[in-house]
Amino acid sequence: MKVAFLVDGSLDQISGGYVYDRRLVDHLRSQGDQVEVLSLPAGSYLRRWRTNFDARLLSRLVDMDADIVLEDELSHPGLLRLNSSLRRQWSAPIVTIVHHLRSSEPAAWPLPAVYASVERAYLRSVDGFVFNSRATRRAVENLMGDAAPAIVAPPAGDRLRPSLTDEAIQRRTHETGPLRLLFVGNLIRRKGLLTLLDGLAALPASLVKLTVVGDAAFEPAHAAAVRRRIDRGRLGDRVELLGPLYDDRLASRMADSHVLVVPSLYEGFGIVYLEAMGFGLPAIGGTAGGAAEIIREGENGFLVQPGDSHTLTERLRLLAQDRSRLEVMSLAAHRTYRAQPTWARTGDVIRQFLVESLRRPVIHSFPMAKEESI
Repeated sequence: MKVAFLVDGSLDQISGGYVYDRRLVDHLRSQGDQVEVLSLPAGSYLRRWRTNFDARLLSRLVDMDADIVLEDELSHPGLLRLNSSLRRQWSAPIVTIVHHLRSSEPAAWPLPAVYASVERAYLRSVDGFVFNSRATRRAVENLMGDAAPAIVAPPAGDRLRPSLTDEAIQRRTHETGPLRLLFVGNLIRRKGLLTLLDGLAALPASLVKLTVVGDAAFEPAHAAAVRRRIDRGRLGDRVELLGPLYDDRLASRMADSHVLVVPSLYEGFGIVYLEAMGFGLPAIGGTAGGAAEIIREGENGFLVQPGDSHTLTERLRLLAQDRSRLEVMSLAAHRTYRAQPTWARTGDVIRQFLVESLRRPVIHSFPMAKEESI
């Protein structure tokens, strides 16, 4: 199978969506498929929109003569008109991977309505959907009303190859000293780091400490607001800003932490929650989006409403002061990780869906097909 894979910018970026895309590309290639990745211009919404008029990109796609076109939905501003042009010159099916809708993210009016209008038109230009969660599928259904054939293929958490035993996890929970919190995510507003800092500020300095792993370059103004919040709250002695970490260094930080806290305003799924559970870390996430598909309230983590720093404070206080409760939740998190599909399994299911897409007629506005999932 020859696949043309379209994605914004470099495939090597470290966010969860790019991890998903990279693992899929690696899996397809391991099965003998030929995958050519086309990196589209990144940047503002308007800048990406101009990709629709890139005649050289269209010509390159047509010349590739791929069997199937695979697109990351977050690239949708530059693909709407491009897909229409492809239809006039090429009969290959177009399948999109939807990590989360831009219109689902919190934003000031009228941006959500603008995003929804553009996304609705884009989603109607494709022949199949790969969703990372049931929540993302529901968001698309609510936006469109109908769609092409689809599959739900959740991410896996085995990328970092965790190897901690239950015994090691139990010992870690009862170590003396403050509760070691870990935040992993780019320093963007949607990830909820300001809420976490507010929650942290309401606790005694001796009770918890926080390590922040994430790139500050994506939203510089927000990263500056984070630093101001740390200074204003006099949190510098208990908040460590590390910048981005990769693979072994990130795994080492997870192995040395007690709890992952990423109280996002919205997550399509949240791969990092599952990756952290591989190291026995209970996860605290947000209620909006798909985090509830992996975090079970009070069992392997907690869910807080967007911006609810008060509830977050109380959850952190509980885990810091009741290490027996932390132990139970840590072991539950580890069990959750072990019960999830591997990346190999997720890749197999997506590949089978792509193969089946080659056999379907290329038409649009299907009723949403019966949900398939793993």
